[in-house]
Amino acid sequence: MAKERAGFSVERLAKVDSVMKQRYVDTGILPGILTQVCRKGEIVHTGMSGSMDLARNKAMREDALFRIYSMTKPITAVALMMLVEEGKLGLEDDVHVHIPSWKNLRVYGSGVPSLVENTAGQFITSAPERRMKVIDLVTHTSGLTYGFMWRTSVDAEYRRKKLGDFQTPGGLDAFIEELAEIPLDFSPGKYWNYSVSIDVMGYLVQKLSGMTFGEFLRTRLFEPLGMKDTAFSVPNDKLERLSSCYMPKKGGGLAVQDDAGKSTYAEPPKLESGGGGLISTAQDYMRFCRMMLGGGTLDGVQILSPKTVDMFSMNLLPDGKLLTDMVAGEGMFSEAGYKGIGFSIGCGVTMDPAKTLLPGTPGEFFWGGAASTAFWIDPKEDLAVVFMTQVMGTDARLTLRRDLRTLVYSAMTESFA
Repeated sequence: MAKERAGFSVERLAKVDSVMKQRYVDTGILPGILTQVCRKGEIVHTGMSGSMDLARNKAMREDALFRIYSMTKPITAVALMMLVEEGKLGLEDDVHVHIPSWKNLRVYGSGVPSLVENTAGQFITSAPERRMKVIDLVTHTSGLTYGFMWRTSVDAEYRRKKLGDFQTPGGLDAFIEELAEIPLDFSPGKYWNYSVSIDVMGYLVQKLSGMTFGEFLRTRLFEPLGMKDTAFSVPNDKLERLSSCYMPKKGGGLAVQDDAGKSTYAEPPKLESGGGGLISTAQDYMRFCRMMLGGGTLDGVQILSPKTVDMFSMNLLPDGKLLTDMVAGEGMFSEAGYKGIGFSIGCGVTMDPAKTLLPGTPGEFFWGGAASTAFWIDPKEDLAVVFMTQVMGTDARLTLRRDLRTLVYSAMTESFA
């Protein structure tokens, strides 16, 4: 048996599975895990342990389907950049050029949401310091927010209107018009705030392509790349491969959050969320990563140009600031919880590995999903890693990603950076 593959120690790669299993599966923090590592165009490691469905005693399998939540965002970002390459829009465009109802967006000053059904909140607002641009959507500096932030009155208005709910009637069109009526949390470009911005990007793809967002992804991305299991819902013939999703129980253990046997993902959503709505497999997502590692091309199919892919490794925040310099309010959303991180096109990007206190490379880009999934792409090392599991709301999310990153980089016998 070979001792090395593509600059990795085979023995050390095996420790990725054993350590993660011992630390997270055997202790009941995660039901099961699936990890895939690709380097120099070769899948050098696929490892799995635990269960994809505890109640049904289903062992983890390589073709298991997972809710990838915010790992949908980089896919939406690529879709948008495909249209940028076609001249359909530019990152410096004012958003209202493409969404006319957003021309007179206002910024929150004071006030609270209404407690009366079908009655708008009473807000005092002002004009933004500048208009929102497409680049603000791409980098989460738009002034939009998420209802789950529980930080401001604007967040509360999102919750009241259930903005971003996958089953919201009217889909993306209604979603955009609802947003037009809610003030921004801050003037565009002033702060970084995790938000529905990427869902707005999905709407732009839909409008400018002339097809539904899901149809664009299917015909322009998934089918060309051979991502046969990635979609906004799971057809009947694939339901047996859907993992159940869990959440921590008080006192330890896991409770079911979304049962695979009666999941809402068995039916198409009313709103195709570019920010968090896709189902995928580790193999499919790795094909997406391999396309990005290949400078926008995989198996002879070109999706983006190499120069566009290079932008995913650049920090596009205003004046080159890092996330820790731009975060709105206190704290930072946990998908980007390290120092030394910038933001590129729908992804976090490592700018200063020393500040992260983790092994890594400047220019690697990454993100994760609410159910504790994660990926990163390191172009200089010709490396991509995909990690799948299904637990919402675990305090261990950042720790397990730290451990995964450390174990993978520690298995290297050769560095190209």
